[in-house]
Amino acid sequence: MKKSHPVRRAVLAGAATVSGIVLLLSLKPASDPGAASAAGGAAPPAAAEAPQGGRGAGTGTVTGDAADTQYGPVQVRLTVSGGKVTAAEAVQAPKGGQSDQVTADAVPKLNQAAVTAGTADIDAVSGATYTSAGYKQSLQSALDKAAAAGSADETGAGGAAEAGGAGQGTQVLTGDVTQTQYGPVQVRVTVSGGKITNAETLQAPKGGRSDQVTADAVPKLNQAAVTAGTADIDAVSGATYTSAGYKQSLQSALDKAGG
Repeated sequence: MKKSHPVRRAVLAGAATVSGIVLLLSLKPASDPGAASAAGGAAPPAAAEAPQGGRGAGTGTVTGDAADTQYGPVQVRLTVSGGKVTAAEAVQAPKGGQSDQVTADAVPKLNQAAVTAGTADIDAVSGATYTSAGYKQSLQSALDKAAAAGSADETGAGGAAEAGGAGQGTQVLTGDVTQTQYGPVQVRVTVSGGKITNAETLQAPKGGRSDQVTADAVPKLNQAAVTAGTADIDAVSGATYTSAGYKQSLQSALDKAGG
């Protein structure tokens, strides 16, 4: 029998070994992190987990408290997106007589300044000193509310399981000003644990007979708001307009709590 040459046997054995290794590798699943990510595995890139900014990163509107000036109330509403002021408008401003012209000239400038600055540190418009001061005051209150809402969202996102979210904390919420036939009405409520614990009237009709009507109706409306926990409360007899304005402002305050 012809003997195999030793070198040939070595070559054949090496080829068999290489073939075996190739076969094993072809059967082994991809297990390194890079392969898992590329194949859509369970380890997504960090950027895919990052965008969780909560409501502060979204878009919403917030209305500042009305600021009384020598020529009438000023109230500012902001649109906030991604933590920045993207739009500003004056929902109330002095009107009548020369105030119409002053308002028409000053308010657009103040709105633009609020968006540009992103703060209440804006310059007064020449010839509209009182309107500018009222605007800045209401603007600051709107910014404060926006900041508080963003903070509540972060708390709720981080500790909702333990603390029940921001809704279980205490919030002081001011409703929008409601104009009535006898004057503006504005309500502020304290909400704790999802319930109204206190209600107060910041603005109500005054002067002449309105003083007596307000003195009689407002305490009853405040108590009714706390008892009911909603804006579905009965009007006080003899104070129909004040009651209607109260309920409307109360509802706007509760809407902010719900938001």
